[in-house]
Amino acid sequence: MSFQNPVFIPGPTNMPEAIRKACDMPTIDHRSPLFGQILHPARAGVQEILKSNDAEIFIFPASGTGGWETAITNTLSPGDTVLACRNGMFSHKWIDMCQRFGLNVELVQTTWGEGIPADRYAEILAADKEHRIKAVLATHNETATGVKSDIAAVRRVMNAANHPALLFVDGVSSIASMDFQFDDWGVDVAVTGSQKGFMLPAGLAIVAFSGKAMDARLTAKLPRTFFDINDMSKGYEANAYPYTPAVGLMNGLALATETLLKEGLDNVFARHHRIASGVRAAVDAWGLKLCAATPDVYSDTVSAIVTPEGFNASDIVAHAAEKYGVAFGTGLGEVAGKVFRIGHLGSMTDVMALSGIATAEMCMVDLGLDIKLGSGVAAAQDYYRGNTAQTLKDAA
Repeated sequence: MSFQNPVFIPGPTNMPEAIRKACDMPTIDHRSPLFGQILHPARAGVQEILKSNDAEIFIFPASGTGGWETAITNTLSPGDTVLACRNGMFSHKWIDMCQRFGLNVELVQTTWGEGIPADRYAEILAADKEHRIKAVLATHNETATGVKSDIAAVRRVMNAANHPALLFVDGVSSIASMDFQFDDWGVDVAVTGSQKGFMLPAGLAIVAFSGKAMDARLTAKLPRTFFDINDMSKGYEANAYPYTPAVGLMNGLALATETLLKEGLDNVFARHHRIASGVRAAVDAWGLKLCAATPDVYSDTVSAIVTPEGFNASDIVAHAAEKYGVAFGTGLGEVAGKVFRIGHLGSMTDVMALSGIATAEMCMVDLGLDIKLGSGVAAAQDYYRGNTAQTLKDAA
């Protein structure tokens, strides 16, 4: 690998130099008022990016997986039932965590490449007259397949069934890159991490709780210690943590939220859509298909590209790393060896994306696929030239 090249994995993402430097700071007393000047702006910035007025923001020194555990253990009790859709590797892992905690999972099995079937959720919720289901799980953006799901539609079917379940949303690879409307979608717990849209190293689990979810913690009986939001809330009141926080990462998060809000959320989302559309134009020019089944579920942060049958897509990833020093994402789970992934989120521009498209193209030609050298690059160039970019002044 070469540190001079951007990465095209769907997280951790490229870091703007200013944000990287913000993480590299002298030691401070994390129990002093100075820490509060980092903590509270970071929490407020996350709340604004989530488009929420009231969500309680919790930041744990962990990954998105720790965020999942925070959501589950602070709101549910042993033996509770949750409704979930398995349509990719990360929804699968969240389901596995629920089962390990002794929860019953009402499982909707969906073809990898498709979004959450809200109509199927509607049937199950309408039939649940006794309200056994305590939480509905939804992965907003399935990183393994490059598929986004309609969270607003999930909330609509919950409301139509007059169902009181909590709505948990995994937004790890969408929040801060794609539009996420915590309040308007009626989300109760949203989970993300520092290493994707926020353009930071891995190390922070960022979790938002609605008032309803905060109330649920009062009766939740699943065991929790490290991820106990009661302890965290008490710490926040005193500008502190119940244990030692990752101060440098939180300082980086404060700057990351400031940077994104300065760019403007509409511009951030438009930039990601434009870059993703250029990648999709390249895929079309190559004569290949996305794992995502239909345009309405195309992700704007990661594209999982299906290679011809009999070809090991992981060879492209290995070849890119070995010959060109560039990182792409491998296929995971059911699509391992069938797709390679181009991550196009976080600190990413049209020009950076073109370098990734060109590298992928060279690798496929090197490995004998029937791809015309320059075809994908030209298609993406045409798209980017016709869709004016909003300059990201602070990207470097």
